[in-house]
Amino acid sequence: MKILLLGATGRTGKLVLQYALKKGHYVVCLARDSKRIQGTSNLTVLEGNPNNTIHLREAIKDCEAVISFLNISRISDFPWAPLKTPKRYMSDVVKKLTPICEEKKIKRLLVCSAWGVAETKKDIPFWFRWLINYSNIGIAYKDHQRQEKIIERSNLNWTIIRPSGLTNFSKPENVKESFNNTPKPSLTLSRKTLAKYLVNGITNNELIHKKVAISKA
Repeated sequence: MKILLLGATGRTGKLVLQYALKKGHYVVCLARDSKRIQGTSNLTVLEGNPNNTIHLREAIKDCEAVISFLNISRISDFPWAPLKTPKRYMSDVVKKLTPICEEKKIKRLLVCSAWGVAETKKDIPFWFRWLINYSNIGIAYKDHQRQEKIIERSNLNWTIIRPSGLTNFSKPENVKESFNNTPKPSLTLSRKTLAKYLVNGITNNELIHKKVAISKA
């Protein structure tokens, strides 16, 4: 399958790209700095801004699915660190992306959100709710919620994936899937496990029109 991957230069996006290629998919990456992605077979890297309609149209040509791992980034992991991206970056991209996907008859759209967005906020640990409420972490969570609403209103075969806290744990993990917060997610999930779940979700029709929180089983 030919996949457009947005967010391939991030810590987890790189793993999504590696796993998609390993599974035999052809991947098109649209990145603001194409030099950060090493070329290989079955990969096309285009330099451009996902928040630009012309760049999106060029990148999505002949694709069958889209995976978006875009996020609001800060200059460091410190919760109050200044932003590197606009406050509505994800939702602005999705506003442009969804009509293009509908027009091009894209089969699947998978978007990575986060556990703690919207109705799941009440179920995350109190200390993390405090950070969402009072630090710059909350800016991303607000925009995740905005982009989710845009996606849900679309006519696409979408899936919204909400991982719990991401770790760099390298050993294989079993996944706990939570729908409507049942069962309650655990606190962590490895980036590698999330990457595999996202790529495998392309062909999992049971996830169409679902919002699923995933965590380590």
